[in-house]
Amino acid sequence: MKPYQKILLWTPRILFIIAILFISLFAFDAFSPERNFWQNTAALLMHLLPSFVLVALLVVAWKRQLIGGILITVLGLVATPVLFNLNSPRHSTFGETLGIILMLTLPFIITGILFIVSHYVNRRHKSGEPQS
Repeated sequence: MKPYQKILLWTPRILFIIAILFISLFAFDAFSPERNFWQNTAALLMHLLPSFVLVALLVVAWKRQLIGGILITVLGLVATPVLFNLNSPRHSTFGETLGIILMLTLPFIITGILFIVSHYVNRRHKSGEPQS
C-alpha cells in the first residue's frame, strides 16, 4: 500500500472520530445542580444519543467504506437545512447562522466524501488496475 493510500485510508476515520468527540462535547450541558445523580446520568445519556448513532455509522464506514461514506455524506447534507431552520429564528445574523451550521455539518460531509474516495482508491489498488 502506497503512503498516499494509507493517508487516504486513515484520514476519514480520524476526522470522523474527532467530529464525534466534538458533537459529544455538547452533551455536557445536560448537567444541572438541581438534579440528582441519576437524573443527570439519564440526561447525559439522552444528550449522547446522537453520538451513539455516529459511532454506529463509524463502524459501518470502517467495514464498508462506500456505504458508510454515502450515509455520512447524506447525514451531513440532510442535517444542514434542518439545523438552519432550528437556528434561524434566533437573534443571529445570516452569517452567524451559516457559520454555526457549517461548523457542525461540514466535517461530516467532508469525511463522508473522503470515505467514498478511499473506497475507490483502495478498490483500484486491490484489483491491480494501473494508476493514472
